[in-house]
Amino acid sequence: MTLSREQMLAEMGITPIWRLREPPAGTLGDTAGVAAAPAPFAVTVEEALVSAPVAVDALEWPELAAAVAACRACGLCEQRRQAVLGVGDRAPDWLFVGEGPGAEEDARGEPFVGQAGKLLDNMLAALELTRGDKVYIGNAVKCRPPGNRTPEAAEIAACRPWLERQIELLAPKIIVLLGKAAVHSVLHDDKSLASLRGRRFEYQGIPVVVTYHPAYLLRNLPEKAKAWEDLLFARRCLREALAKGTGTV
Repeated sequence: MTLSREQMLAEMGITPIWRLREPPAGTLGDTAGVAAAPAPFAVTVEEALVSAPVAVDALEWPELAAAVAACRACGLCEQRRQAVLGVGDRAPDWLFVGEGPGAEEDARGEPFVGQAGKLLDNMLAALELTRGDKVYIGNAVKCRPPGNRTPEAAEIAACRPWLERQIELLAPKIIVLLGKAAVHSVLHDDKSLASLRGRRFEYQGIPVVVTYHPAYLLRNLPEKAKAWEDLLFARRCLREALAKGTGTV
């Protein structure tokens, strides 16, 4: 069902849409030499989403997408073409979390569509997986960092509620974190990737595995073998979780 703008705001508890500015101090009761008080003004959807205490954990997919598109919680919104929520199966076994959109992702509105995306697709194919079939792909931040730099801690923190709600809605059976920004967002850990690889973590009862970002692998080809080991380890963790009956949330 498609919600109107007013219905969407009402669902999120953001009402009324109209507010009345208070007249400047000292003008009440004056009858001469004073300009009339400003007229009421409309609050846009974007302004309401930013200023109101939105209950993110109550948002369903349509409202979540609208809120992310309107988000101005950090400076990344200033240069983006569009926010990139994610793509794939919304009842996935696998959730892959990267860092942030690049130039092509910012233009097309889909994560991992450049050279790093092609490598990720090849990695999925090696596991007999395909994008969109029991696989969802997202990022720690939804807007492109300038120059494709690594997202900063404050930017990751600003975007974390959106990612957490995505994970809650998706209820994946395993999460694979691609790079340090994803690790920082989900596990709140700043240790080196080398020290985190090969270990099983958990997020809300979901197995979590850490590996290198595909963009890093393109610059460091010998590390591809390690990434393959990590994916095989993730597959084992998934199978163990399913065998124990803990693979669903």
